[in-house]
Amino acid sequence: MYEAPIRPGETWFAARLRRHLGELIRLAVPTVISRFGVLMIAQVDAVMVGHAATAELAYLNIGNAVVINIIVACMGLLLGTLVMTSNAFGAEDYRACGAAWRRSLPMAFGLGLIGLIIAWQGRDLMEILGQTGDLAAGSGAVAHIMGLGVLPVLIFLTTNFFLEGLRRPLPGMVLMLLANLLNVGLNWVFVYGTGPVPPMGAEGAAWATTIVRWALAISIVAYVWWLPDRDRFGLRKPDPDPAAGKMQRRIGYATGIGMAAESAAFTAMILFAGWLGELSAAAYGIAFNLLALFFMVAIGIGGATSVRVGIAFGRRDRADMELAGWTGLGANTVLAGCIGLLIFFQADVLVGFYTADPALVPIARSLVVVVAGVLVLDGGQAVMAQALRGRRDVWAPMICQVGCYGGVMVPVAYWVAIPLGYGVQGLIWTVMGASAISIVLLAGRFRLLARRPLG
Repeated sequence: MYEAPIRPGETWFAARLRRHLGELIRLAVPTVISRFGVLMIAQVDAVMVGHAATAELAYLNIGNAVVINIIVACMGLLLGTLVMTSNAFGAEDYRACGAAWRRSLPMAFGLGLIGLIIAWQGRDLMEILGQTGDLAAGSGAVAHIMGLGVLPVLIFLTTNFFLEGLRRPLPGMVLMLLANLLNVGLNWVFVYGTGPVPPMGAEGAAWATTIVRWALAISIVAYVWWLPDRDRFGLRKPDPDPAAGKMQRRIGYATGIGMAAESAAFTAMILFAGWLGELSAAAYGIAFNLLALFFMVAIGIGGATSVRVGIAFGRRDRADMELAGWTGLGANTVLAGCIGLLIFFQADVLVGFYTADPALVPIARSLVVVVAGVLVLDGGQAVMAQALRGRRDVWAPMICQVGCYGGVMVPVAYWVAIPLGYGVQGLIWTVMGASAISIVLLAGRFRLLARRPLG
């Protein structure tokens, strides 16, 4: 069992809490920045396209939401890389760390091809999802282009999971910051048109994002392949334990189903907004983009929490594992609460980044103020889900996500927004309710498991 150095006059609990907070900050800050970077690419796309035309923003929001749903589902299937790497690192089985990454690459390749095939259905896919007319054509074109970027983003994510499991999140952060700079330049060319390149609006943003994702994938794989200590992790050697691949896939299946259900449910919210008209779709898209952007804080803290829980689980240190989970939830609640207050009091300023349309601004603002509360609850449930996955408890989070978001949020949101006539305001309030149920269930599950001996 690992013991944190205890300072004079300090208790065991205080020493371990200090260590967990220190490690959480060290891991979470670059991880949060990296996750912010993933969404900042979408945010920059939305801001630049939104100032081009409201209709183009609606096309981008719907088309991108469908592709993001594909990516998130696939990302869940690859999250076993993070869990297996952190568990092996905690157990000091370094060859198993490299094997976890090597196993994930063929799966990423296969999932990327499946995602491409789905996204390439374009307008037909959007019509199946209930969009019509110009919305179906515009969003379908965006999805068609972004489908080309599914494979590289999956390769980047699973390789970054490997590095985070080794407690090395800085390379992914640096690459993501550089990718955002590249995206701004490409958007300026493709969205607004420069020289011989005509203005392409939402389709131009889709091309820029796709090019950036390929650059990210190539860069991070090259970095890992030529790591100075690559032999220590067996990055170029055969898998020492092929049977471990079964556990990695099992983690991926459960996580993938859960994350796909949650992402599909949020995509359904955007589709419902599309059924309410272009103005509602654009307004909800602004609120959703802000939620997704700041939700990356929870994703980063959740990833760091999963690593800390996973390392303690690998050492079979039950008390340390429990403290790691609650430390992650506490840190996220404080930080998300501060961000929520900022969103609530600066809603007008934030909406102004996306649009100056006088018809759109008041609708978007009414949704953004609610995002402040959603962020705390939705972020908290995400951290708890990651804590459970770090302990290799993957089916409970999956059942919770499917039930709360797919089973409760989607039908209730439809009923409230459309038959009852509450519109997009009904959608955002339903998201808050579903997140509240989810965090209670997941936190209760973690508390139950944390009291059981690990053996």
